[in-house]
Amino acid sequence: QVQLVESGGGSVQGGGSLRLSCAASGRTFSRYDMGWFRQAPGKEREFVVTINRSGSSTYYADFVKGRFPISRDNAKNTMYLQMNSLKPMDTAVYYCAAAYTGSSYVPTSRNEYDYWGRGTQVTVSS
Repeated sequence: QVQLVESGGGSVQGGGSLRLSCAASGRTFSRYDMGWFRQAPGKEREFVVTINRSGSSTYYADFVKGRFPISRDNAKNTMYLQMNSLKPMDTAVYYCAAAYTGSSYVPTSRNEYDYWGRGTQVTVSS
Protein backbone atom coordinates (compact mmCIF):
# COMPACT_ATOMS: atom_id res chain seq x y z
CA GLN A 1 0.00 0.00 0.00
CA VAL A 2 1.04 3.57 -0.69
CA GLN A 3 -0.63 6.45 1.10
CA LEU A 4 -0.63 9.80 -0.69
CA VAL A 5 -1.50 13.18 0.80
CA GLU A 6 -1.73 16.34 -1.26
CA SER A 7 -1.23 19.83 0.10
CA GLY A 8 -0.66 23.37 -1.13
CA GLY A 9 -3.98 24.08 -2.79
CA GLY A 10 -5.86 27.32 -2.30
CA SER A 11 -7.37 30.34 -3.97
CA VAL A 12 -5.36 32.64 -6.21
CA GLN A 13 -5.97 35.28 -8.83
CA GLY A 14 -5.29 34.61 -12.47
CA GLY A 15 -1.61 34.86 -13.31
CA GLY A 16 -0.61 33.78 -9.83
CA SER A 17 1.26 30.69 -8.63
CA LEU A 18 0.78 27.80 -6.26
CA ARG A 19 3.00 24.86 -5.35
CA LEU A 20 1.34 21.54 -4.70
CA SER A 21 3.04 18.78 -2.76
CA CYS A 22 2.27 15.09 -2.60
CA ALA A 23 3.72 13.26 0.38
CA ALA A 24 3.96 9.48 0.13
CA SER A 25 4.24 6.86 2.84
CA GLY A 26 4.17 3.10 2.88
CA ARG A 27 6.11 1.32 0.19
CA THR A 28 9.28 2.60 -1.45
CA PHE A 29 8.41 5.85 -3.15
CA SER A 30 11.22 5.59 -5.68
CA ARG A 31 9.71 2.45 -7.19
CA TYR A 32 6.64 4.33 -8.42
CA ASP A 33 5.95 6.56 -11.36
CA MET A 34 3.95 9.52 -10.14
CA GLY A 35 1.33 11.71 -11.73
CA TRP A 36 -1.01 14.62 -11.20
CA PHE A 37 -4.61 14.62 -12.39
CA ARG A 38 -7.36 17.16 -11.96
CA GLN A 39 -11.13 17.19 -11.91
CA ALA A 40 -13.26 20.26 -12.46
CA PRO A 41 -16.94 20.36 -11.43
CA GLY A 42 -19.07 18.39 -13.84
CA LYS A 43 -16.07 17.06 -15.74
CA GLU A 44 -14.12 13.85 -15.80
CA ARG A 45 -10.77 13.53 -14.08
CA GLU A 46 -8.05 14.39 -16.57
CA PHE A 47 -4.33 13.81 -16.84
CA VAL A 48 -2.04 16.75 -16.10
CA VAL A 49 1.54 15.49 -15.89
CA THR A 50 3.59 12.44 -14.99
CA ILE A 51 7.16 11.83 -13.82
CA ASN A 52 9.06 8.56 -13.86
CA ARG A 53 10.65 6.82 -10.89
CA SER A 54 14.00 8.54 -11.08
CA GLY A 55 12.66 11.93 -12.15
CA SER A 56 14.54 11.80 -15.44
CA SER A 57 11.45 11.66 -17.66
CA THR A 58 8.27 13.72 -17.65
CA TYR A 59 5.21 14.06 -19.86
CA TYR A 60 2.79 16.98 -19.83
CA ALA A 61 -0.71 17.55 -21.07
CA ASP A 62 -0.68 20.26 -23.73
CA PHE A 63 -2.69 22.69 -21.62
CA VAL A 64 0.01 22.90 -18.92
CA LYS A 65 3.21 22.67 -20.96
CA GLY A 66 5.62 25.39 -19.89
CA ARG A 67 3.46 26.43 -16.91
CA PHE A 68 3.43 23.51 -14.42
CA PRO A 69 6.88 21.97 -13.92
CA ILE A 70 6.79 18.68 -12.00
CA SER A 71 9.55 17.40 -9.77
CA ARG A 72 10.15 14.79 -7.10
CA ASP A 73 12.51 14.26 -4.20
CA ASN A 74 12.86 10.55 -3.55
CA ALA A 75 14.85 11.17 -0.38
CA LYS A 76 11.85 13.04 1.03
CA ASN A 77 9.17 10.78 -0.50
CA THR A 78 7.57 13.85 -2.01
CA MET A 79 6.44 15.04 -5.42
CA TYR A 80 5.81 18.65 -6.36
CA LEU A 81 3.80 20.58 -8.90
CA GLN A 82 4.79 24.20 -9.37
CA MET A 83 1.77 25.91 -10.91
CA ASN A 84 2.61 29.19 -12.65
CA SER A 85 0.57 31.59 -14.79
CA LEU A 86 -2.62 30.13 -13.40
CA LYS A 87 -5.85 30.58 -15.34
CA PRO A 88 -9.48 30.26 -14.26
CA MET A 89 -9.68 27.12 -16.41
CA ASP A 90 -7.16 25.51 -14.03
CA THR A 91 -9.75 25.55 -11.24
CA ALA A 92 -10.19 21.94 -10.11
CA VAL A 93 -9.43 19.41 -7.44
CA TYR A 94 -5.89 18.17 -8.03
CA TYR A 95 -5.00 14.57 -7.25
CA CYS A 96 -1.65 12.88 -7.05
CA ALA A 97 -1.35 9.23 -7.99
CA ALA A 98 1.24 6.45 -7.99
CA ALA A 99 1.74 3.75 -10.59
CA TYR A 100 3.92 0.68 -10.44
CA THR A 101 4.85 -0.19 -14.01
CA GLY A 102 8.22 -1.89 -13.57
CA SER A 103 9.22 -0.55 -16.98
CA SER A 104 10.47 2.57 -18.72
CA TYR A 105 6.94 3.37 -19.88
CA VAL A 106 5.50 6.49 -18.23
CA PRO A 107 1.76 6.13 -17.61
CA THR A 108 -0.69 8.85 -18.61
CA SER A 109 -4.05 7.09 -18.20
CA ARG A 110 -6.10 7.08 -14.99
CA ASN A 111 -6.51 3.33 -15.21
CA GLU A 112 -2.75 2.81 -15.03
CA TYR A 113 -2.43 4.31 -11.57
CA ASP A 114 -2.72 2.13 -8.49
CA TYR A 115 -2.92 4.61 -5.61
CA TRP A 116 -4.59 8.00 -5.24
CA GLY A 117 -4.64 10.84 -2.78
CA ARG A 118 -7.82 12.58 -1.68
CA GLY A 119 -7.11 15.73 -3.61
CA THR A 120 -6.54 19.40 -2.94
CA GLN A 121 -8.71 22.23 -4.24
CA VAL A 122 -7.23 24.88 -6.51
CA THR A 123 -9.40 27.89 -7.33
CA VAL A 124 -8.30 30.57 -9.77
CA SER A 125 -10.29 33.76 -10.07
CA SER A 126 -10.28 36.11 -13.02
